[in-house]
Formats: sequence, C-alpha cells, structure tokens
Amino acid sequence: MKNGEVCVCDFVDVLEISQPAVSQHLRKLKEAGIITERKVGTWKHYRLVEDQTPLMKGILEQIQPINGCNCSTDCCHVGETDNE
Repeated sequence: MKNGEVCVCDFVDVLEISQPAVSQHLRKLKEAGIITERKVGTWKHYRLVEDQTPLMKGILEQIQPINGCNCSTDCCHVGETDNE
C-alpha cells in the first residue's frame, strides 16, 4: 500500500491466508483510520490514508513496499479498456 492501491486478492496471495481472514484484518485497519477502501467490481481495493499520525508514519517508514498486482484474477483490470 505504500506504492498505492492494493486489491484484497494480492494480500491473500502474499500472506497465504484466506480472503475472509485478510478482510477481517483490513476492516480493523479501516476502523482505526489507517486505510481506506473502494470497491472495484466484486473486489475491494485498499490504500493508506494520507494523513497519518506521527507514530503511524514512523511505523510505515519501516515497512518495505511490494510492487505490482500479482493476483490471478481480473480484479485489477475491471473497468479498464484496451486501447492498443
């Protein structure tokens, strides 16, 4: 999420836990005001809230970002058009 929006399916792939388990953890982060979500088709995409507390900023600075969508679904491409 340090590089932008992440689909819940990416967390499932990286963490190797079920989608419901990932969603429960993400819900807690959302309730704490750390992340926000938007729905894309049947999937939810999450991103960090821009205005973080100094403590949260310090924690986030220690985390290494992971790049790209690695999910095996089309969740990251819903609504996109191919203009090539």
